[in-house]
Amino acid sequence: MFTSVASEPRLPQIIAAPSQGDELGDLRFRALLSSDDWASLPPAVRRRFSKRLSDGATSVYAGRVTHCEMTRAGRLLAEALRFVGAPLPLSREIGLPSIVTVTEEGASGGQNWTRVFARASGFPQIIHSTKRFCGPTGLEEYLGCGIRMALKLSVENGALVFTSTRYTVSIGTISVTLPRWLSPGMTRVTHRETGPGEFLFTLELTHALFGALVCQKALYREVETCPAASS
Repeated sequence: MFTSVASEPRLPQIIAAPSQGDELGDLRFRALLSSDDWASLPPAVRRRFSKRLSDGATSVYAGRVTHCEMTRAGRLLAEALRFVGAPLPLSREIGLPSIVTVTEEGASGGQNWTRVFARASGFPQIIHSTKRFCGPTGLEEYLGCGIRMALKLSVENGALVFTSTRYTVSIGTISVTLPRWLSPGMTRVTHRETGPGEFLFTLELTHALFGALVCQKALYREVETCPAASS
C-alpha cells in the first residue's frame, strides 16, 4: 500500500495562468456529471474542462513531477507496456519538468492528450492518448494498438476523478473485454485544484491480484490556450 504525500510543493510563479471567462464552450464533460456534482467543482476546473478546442486550438500546461512510487510488479508492467506507447511512468524520478497539451481529435470528435515527462538523461518520455466521448460510460481513453479503457467520471471532495471500469482490445472487427485479473488494473486519475490556476494530477493503478502498482503525482499550471495558426 502506498502512502500519500502530506503536502505538495508549490510551483514557482514564473508561469502565469491566463485570465479566463466563465462562459461555457464544450459541454461534453459536464454532460457526464449531475448538475450538483458539476456545480461542486471549483470554477477553474469547470472552465478547464469546458474549453472549446476546435479549429486547431491547443491548451498547454507546464509543471513537474512531485511524487512517484512503483512496486516491482508496477515497474515490470510499465516496461511490458512499452509496446503500446508506454502509458505508465518508466522512471521514479521527481522534480523534473513535465508538459501536457490537449487538442481536438477530428476523426473521433474526442481530445488528444500528450504528456511529456523529462528524464535526468536521455529523451523525455512522451505518452499519447485520446479521450473519446463514447462507450458504455460515455467516456473512454484510447491508448493505441486497439486498447481502449472505459472511464467513469465522478467528483470527490471537489476533485474531478476518472476511474477505469473495463479494458477492451480490438483487432480488426473483433473486440474482447479483458477480465479484471488479466487487465493492467484499475486506473484512477484525480484532477484537484491546489491554488490559483494550479492543479495536482494524480495517477494511481491498482491490480485485483497484486494490489497497488503505481502512484504518480505532478503539479501543473496552465500556460495558455493557443489558437490555431492562421493560414
